[in-house]
Amino acid sequence: MSDGSTWFQRLLLPGFAFKAVVIGGGYATGRELAEYFLPSGPRGGLLGMLLAMVIWSVVAAATFLFARATGSRDYRTFFRSLLGPVWPMFEIAYLLFVVLILSVFGASAGVIGAALFGWPTLLGSLVLIAAIALFAAFGNESIERLFKYVTFFLYAVYAAFVILALSTFGDRTIAAFAAPTPTDGWALGGATYALYNIVGAIVILPVVRHMRNSRDAIQAGLLAGPLAMVPALLFFICMAAFYPSIGSQALPSDFLLERLHLPVFRLIFQLMIFAALLESGAGSVHSVNERISHALRAAGRPELSRRARLLITLSVLVLSVFVANRYGLVLLIAKGYRALAYLFLVIYVLPLMTYGLWLVKRARQAGTAAPAVK
Repeated sequence: MSDGSTWFQRLLLPGFAFKAVVIGGGYATGRELAEYFLPSGPRGGLLGMLLAMVIWSVVAAATFLFARATGSRDYRTFFRSLLGPVWPMFEIAYLLFVVLILSVFGASAGVIGAALFGWPTLLGSLVLIAAIALFAAFGNESIERLFKYVTFFLYAVYAAFVILALSTFGDRTIAAFAAPTPTDGWALGGATYALYNIVGAIVILPVVRHMRNSRDAIQAGLLAGPLAMVPALLFFICMAAFYPSIGSQALPSDFLLERLHLPVFRLIFQLMIFAALLESGAGSVHSVNERISHALRAAGRPELSRRARLLITLSVLVLSVFVANRYGLVLLIAKGYRALAYLFLVIYVLPLMTYGLWLVKRARQAGTAAPAVK
């Protein structure tokens, strides 16, 4: 913990960092929104997104509280305290998650490069790999600066997009929400989306060091849900104008941008998506590097060098891009994410919201840090 931490670092940075992890390839392009929310119609989709936002806020607040109570700044320490001797179950699940989401990011970058510049899909993926490796090699401060500045760029571009979209086809949006479409499945879609993404709260555990007390942890967690979901809500409202046909598009964002007939803004928006892929990918790989570095420090050995961070990052990314080129964006989002949602519910959310909160309460009553379970 740093006594010199600013209110931004204590309360807003966790939400921005969480947004950076979850926004990824499917959120930023609209593909995840089409997969998990659009099948319930415009109104049902909004209900599902609000449910996901509440789940994110509640579980993020509990995660930050537990991390403070147990002195956890990386996922190994966190899950040793939460799951005891079976904590490696999370490590296996998390590595699968990292490979899957980086595969989605690589596939997204490949599709964007092909759509904008006519590149082979592999080239767009390789450009993303190089950018992620560069930022991940420089550690915590580099990643946190990336979260901060990309966030401002992202919110500004999304705001401009919403204004342009609603002014261009806002009548279609109003008609879509007014139409009596079925809302079936909104709760399942919202819960599924929330559960596989909530692991982002674990990815950003290094930012917990800025929190001074439990109040900071609760406030930062509750803010994380809205900060991460607001851009998606606005984007989904725009997508509804072309419901249901937009649901079959691999890049719903580009589908909408083409209908704005603004080539320069289309380029800016796709650059924003690339920046979102960059911050999400860098944050995910950084958490793996921090896990390894913490284990080295615990063993009395020097932590990871910049060169070692770079080599680990490149190894994970190359594997992920291979998966991306093998299976493609739509299939990875439709199948892989659903399986991860159930897995994280069992090994993370349920233990945290039961035993984890009990342990936090016991630690607060005793006035000490909660011990790790052996």
